[in-house]
Amino acid sequence: MKHRKILGWVIAGTAVAATAAILVLRLHHWNPRAMTIQGAVIRRDTDTRKQLPISDALVTASDGETSATTESDASGYFKLTLPGVVWLGRTVNLNFQHVDYEPLDLQFRASLRPAGRELYIAAMTPIPQQSAIAPEGKRSVVSNIRVRYTVNSQSEENIGSAVRTFQAVNKGNVACNGQPPCSPDGNWKASAGSISLDAGPDNEFRNVRASCIAGPCPFTRINSSGYVIGGRNITVSALDWSDTATFLVDAEVYHTAINSKVRESYPVIFGQALNFTVPPTQEGVSIEAEIDGTPMVFPLGPELYLSWATCTAITNPAEEQNTSVYRCELKPGYRF
Repeated sequence: MKHRKILGWVIAGTAVAATAAILVLRLHHWNPRAMTIQGAVIRRDTDTRKQLPISDALVTASDGETSATTESDASGYFKLTLPGVVWLGRTVNLNFQHVDYEPLDLQFRASLRPAGRELYIAAMTPIPQQSAIAPEGKRSVVSNIRVRYTVNSQSEENIGSAVRTFQAVNKGNVACNGQPPCSPDGNWKASAGSISLDAGPDNEFRNVRASCIAGPCPFTRINSSGYVIGGRNITVSALDWSDTATFLVDAEVYHTAINSKVRESYPVIFGQALNFTVPPTQEGVSIEAEIDGTPMVFPLGPELYLSWATCTAITNPAEEQNTSVYRCELKPGYRF
């Protein structure tokens, strides 16, 4: 019995020692530093489709000794860094404030996880708003909503081709005697010929081809540096070290233009908000809608102003398509 107790003490002591060793090892690898906190602020709603991002929410983080403050952007995203050192196990408080929502407090403890890895989602409860009209009054109905915008695109059209000839006039079997231009081996007197072409405004040459078509072509050389990349202006030149040779230049001409087309789309409506996207090349976004049955056009403009809704736009440059996302929430006194 005595040996069993001793064995139990040994096992218990070993476990305690192992736990302490693990804790020391973890603390050894933990490097206390400034803490970065990031997350998103959204509207609290049981319907996830109505959990809209909240912009301009005031976010404050504090560990009791230091604090930092920031505001959420149009997508609801926030990121801040607590200055100084936040020690393991210390409680960090997050406070969220917005004029249209009830204040929200979140708490968490600093852990061994790398700073900034955790994502904190703050779901704020909206404050009920008083209707802008009398209780017995009728809210204006917004219906038949369409989004209009202009899309600019660049088009390229093959409008024809250009065909020209030129000559390099020369007499063969004349010694060069070191007076350039000479043949590539330096033996014979040579001459150069060239032609320059202009495709005109908003046009450019492509697929330019140059060939010797008459004369002693084996004793000629065409210089492609002036036309190989195409463009509005090209130059084709050739060297001839025998009798006169004739060259042909053939090129396709493309015209570049900017086309503007009007596009229409229909927004998606969840609750009191409508959502729609537009491509990065859009211009002049406007909303067509009927207010109590009367058709109207509402240009959004740079201020995104609507008399019946509050609109925000989010453009994420990190996305490949760089799409703009619009969200318009009805003002008091209106309904879909």
